[in-house]
Amino acid sequence: MSFSIALAGKGGTGKTTLAGMLIKYLVKNGKVPVLAVDADSNANLNEVLGLEVQDTLGNAREEMKKGIVPGGMTKDIFMSMKLEQAVVESQGFDLIVMGQPEGSGCYCAANTLLINFLDRLTGNYPYLVMDNEAGMEHISRLTTRNVDILLVVSDTSRRGLQAAFRINKLAHSLNIGVGKSFLIINQAKDKLSDTIIDLVEKEDIELAGIIPEDDTIYDFDIDGKPTVDMPEDSSSVKAAFEVFDKIMA
Repeated sequence: MSFSIALAGKGGTGKTTLAGMLIKYLVKNGKVPVLAVDADSNANLNEVLGLEVQDTLGNAREEMKKGIVPGGMTKDIFMSMKLEQAVVESQGFDLIVMGQPEGSGCYCAANTLLINFLDRLTGNYPYLVMDNEAGMEHISRLTTRNVDILLVVSDTSRRGLQAAFRINKLAHSLNIGVGKSFLIINQAKDKLSDTIIDLVEKEDIELAGIIPEDDTIYDFDIDGKPTVDMPEDSSSVKAAFEVFDKIMA
């Protein structure tokens, strides 16, 4: 079984950038190979990692739903083939993008096949990092399930924190197999105010650390460079690595 880490939180809090930093950290520390899973319907983890994606599991699901399966091939074999084609290989880690369904209708059968094949695939990787879409839908649909660590990411806004607290409560109330959850406060301009500290202390979630606002992230993004290539002495990368040291101890 893979040691799995999932990221969740309100949109705009920097989950995907942190997912890239986590993958960078795992590879640097020899915790390889890593399977990176982009479960966000607005997929962009590949951009953070500097990879091109040719196909997604959502496309395979669509083709199967529409009956676009080659003659003489079972749906199981077809989905297995499409799954292998959707894996993007890199040094120390591979990436797979879930994608999104198109149109209406029931995707239950296709989703069940998808989950089964993804479970088989993850058995080949000792570490799994899943970047989820914003909000709580992925948890209520059980996309995020059986994870060793849930990293709930927030910025310093009250709305971001409230969303993080709700996500943590929902994950544990659904009994979906979350081993341990941590809060990461990202994009912090200054040290945390007493108000924020009080809000966090009232919740049943451990604050793993604070990641400062870092102009290097903006510079890499605006120049179209993958943020996974940011130097390790960048303030955000250093802080993130300290957080990862803590949660992986």
